[in-house]
Amino acid sequence: MTEDTESPNLLKVRDDHEPLHFVAKGDHFKLQAGSKVSWLGSTEFGVKELRNRIEPWLTSLFQSEHLSVLAGSGLTHAVHHIATGEAAAGMGAMPITSYRKEIDQAAEKTASAACREKGNLEDQLRAANELLRGLEILGHDSDANVLRNELQSGIKTFAQSILKSEAGIANAEDRKREQAFNTLVTFLMSFASRTGMRDRLNIFTTNYDRLIEAGSELAGLHLLDRFLGNLTPIFRASRLDLDMHYNPPGIRGEPRYLEGVARYTKLHGSVDWLQTGQDIRRFGLPFGADSVTPYLSAPGLGETTAHQLMIYPNSAKDRETADYPYVELFRDLAAAVCRPNSTLITYGYSFGDEHINRVIRDMLSIPSTHLVVISRDDPLGRIKQAYEEIGRPSQISLLLGPALADLKTLTEHYLPKAAIDKTTIRMSELIKQRWDAKQPHPSAQDQDTDFAEVL
Repeated sequence: MTEDTESPNLLKVRDDHEPLHFVAKGDHFKLQAGSKVSWLGSTEFGVKELRNRIEPWLTSLFQSEHLSVLAGSGLTHAVHHIATGEAAAGMGAMPITSYRKEIDQAAEKTASAACREKGNLEDQLRAANELLRGLEILGHDSDANVLRNELQSGIKTFAQSILKSEAGIANAEDRKREQAFNTLVTFLMSFASRTGMRDRLNIFTTNYDRLIEAGSELAGLHLLDRFLGNLTPIFRASRLDLDMHYNPPGIRGEPRYLEGVARYTKLHGSVDWLQTGQDIRRFGLPFGADSVTPYLSAPGLGETTAHQLMIYPNSAKDRETADYPYVELFRDLAAAVCRPNSTLITYGYSFGDEHINRVIRDMLSIPSTHLVVISRDDPLGRIKQAYEEIGRPSQISLLLGPALADLKTLTEHYLPKAAIDKTTIRMSELIKQRWDAKQPHPSAQDQDTDFAEVL
């Protein structure tokens, strides 16, 4: 934060009754008119004051009995910007001509229902899929074939945009790429470093890319998901509550939890998920590959095309959540967060998916739960709208704006340093014990004198 900016920032943590609004000017911050807080003695302050307010609060929340993280597209954009200095690839219009007017109208209507300004590629894909199913039911085979071919091309274009973002990070300058992945690793491990007595971290994402998987590999973080197998893992709805343990040398008894393990769920599918017959498989698609096409011709995948990629768009009508495998994935989300003493942290999630928002509202109906919303911006005001509509301010913490939620700033100043927290605690306890041991114990006469002075 070395350049002057007037971007608004919003902070609400701990016992704040109302969000604190401030602007950043270089490395200094200034309260906006009308903002008053008891823990600041001046209208101007710095990172130190914010860190003292934020970091202990997040540290305590991260050790909740149940902890979950929901990552939106903001995480991909943040890491991509660190690596390349540019925003990640966006989603342009779908190259389709058949029933273009009807598809665009349906996409605009869906976007309006989700409080977005205009329809995007995801909305077009959803409308085209529904139209294709209708043409097949009506027996309009000729029109259905034309639309199916164009839809296949549209999904391939969609997959290309996802891989382009991955490639932008993978092919970045060495120093910047290393910095981007180091920041991502620090971000992930701040959440994943939990004591063995706590429930595993749950990571959820609405992204189709494999950025979290790449960061987890670099961090040595084991991800447990619903896929079983090694070559082309198969999605299993009957997944048991599997975990990873180890036996300490020379100790008999129950195995201990292995550190660095998290449960992972991609709510909207992934660019490397493929439907083959009755199975959903994850195929070997390298991070940042030029195209998915060469990897679809592997033996055992059958005559698959890009149309079988499981990258279904989100739906304002919840159509997708009733279909396999999404019903299983959203059940995992609800089961993970809707529990007592549960904390959910969202990063880069714009609250544009109503089916996810409903789960969050249900979670906050439990008094012991807490929601932490971290986002670099809120251009459409959906985060603030959700905060007001939920109506449980004591259970919600907000960190909005570049001065708080910029990924580098967040990991450097405000997130708990997971690798040193336990060491710091042990050091503090040792210093306290040594200090107490050096202090002379008061004699009985001194105690009587002190008691008399008090009286």
